[in-house]
Amino acid sequence: MTPLAAHERPSSHWTEWGQWLALITMTVDHLTRYVFPSAWDLAWAGSSIGRIAFPLFAAMVAWHGLFNTRNPLRYARRILVIGLVAQIPYTMMPRASDAFIFNVCFTLASGLALGTLVRMGWQRYLQRTLGLPWLMLGAALAVTAWYVLGFWVEYAHNGLLLIPLFMFAMHTLNRCEPHFQARLWAGLSAFPVLWIAGQMNASDMAKSFTVGTCVVVLLLAAGAARRVPKVVVQMPRKLWLAWYPGHFALIALWLLLIGRITLG
Repeated sequence: MTPLAAHERPSSHWTEWGQWLALITMTVDHLTRYVFPSAWDLAWAGSSIGRIAFPLFAAMVAWHGLFNTRNPLRYARRILVIGLVAQIPYTMMPRASDAFIFNVCFTLASGLALGTLVRMGWQRYLQRTLGLPWLMLGAALAVTAWYVLGFWVEYAHNGLLLIPLFMFAMHTLNRCEPHFQARLWAGLSAFPVLWIAGQMNASDMAKSFTVGTCVVVLLLAAGAARRVPKVVVQMPRKLWLAWYPGHFALIALWLLLIGRITLG
């Protein structure tokens, strides 16, 4: 699969702003969850600001995997490498459950891989280079992988579905033609994303921030992206790649120093 031609691709300037917002909201979520004392009663920040981070990360991964990168599977592998580096400090975070779970980079990488493979299979079926039996077999394997992985990754089964559904909705909205049937189909393509986003949190506040983030991204895919200017200060690539494992390492070090966690 190759990305769209330059004149066919929507503007990606919004993702440059999204990088800053995603890192800030993720850090707020993790600081209120793991670092700040519970007596400060900052749980509201994690249930509001913190709920922007994951759908925003998922949307950016889906956008780049769909419109920009030449090899989405290689892009997924790069995300997986970041997850592997972050897994040890991530595992050290204090949690209510002792069950082992893989961090969100595994969710993002797996979701992108699933969405990409489904898209590749469907394209080859339409091009008559893949028969229906092989398409059905691939679909069965994809569903099996989604079901098994959902027990082991952060945000579970709903999180794994978000990127493939984003890719479907973004593609449909971006290619929407100006007639009623096309616009109706484009609107319907957004519904699965919003429904899954609404299932990912328990509180009404958290649901509203997660769904609201998805609504904004879908509007960008529908054409609003071209109105977003370039970011004022572009995020350094090394900072973008190192922040996720790095901030977990610093949090783990702090928790070790104050005795909240031990290495034993």
